[in-house]
Amino acid sequence: MKSEPDQVDHIIESWADVKPGLDVTPMHVFSRLHRNFLLYRKQINDLFEELGTSASGFEVMAALRRQPDFRAAAGDLAQSTLVTTGGLTLRVRRLEADGLVSRTRDTRDNRVVHVQLTDKGIELVDRVAELHFANLDRLLVGLSDTERAGLAKGLGKLEQSIHRAEPDAQVQDA
Repeated sequence: MKSEPDQVDHIIESWADVKPGLDVTPMHVFSRLHRNFLLYRKQINDLFEELGTSASGFEVMAALRRQPDFRAAAGDLAQSTLVTTGGLTLRVRRLEADGLVSRTRDTRDNRVVHVQLTDKGIELVDRVAELHFANLDRLLVGLSDTERAGLAKGLGKLEQSIHRAEPDAQVQDA
């Protein structure tokens, strides 16, 4: 089944009209990837807001929830959430103010701060995770299991390709 032309197709056609020799074929991938990311982000942000959290708050709580004791050193947490330590500090402060996490200093090394989910945080992250993953599944409703697997594999290969082109590229959120 052939899909209808979309906004990206129109942009590519416009480039062909104004600059016929310019190879804009990478736009087929990157423009669609960007547009899909914006749609995805809007959908998850709306859900998180409804549930009383944010994407960044959920990311921190989810990283803690995956730990056996719901606790991690702040430095390790920053690495696993792909944020700077400054960005993590802001997120943790917000979560702490909401009673979702607590912070304690390491008894052996005062420089190390541990972040731990509170009971309220565990309850929220569990509720949000169930609804979030159901929402993600809903967003993929138009794709078969085979298409989902192929897309996931293709996106993994795209990331590898970007790293080959730019070896020092790093995934990092603000």
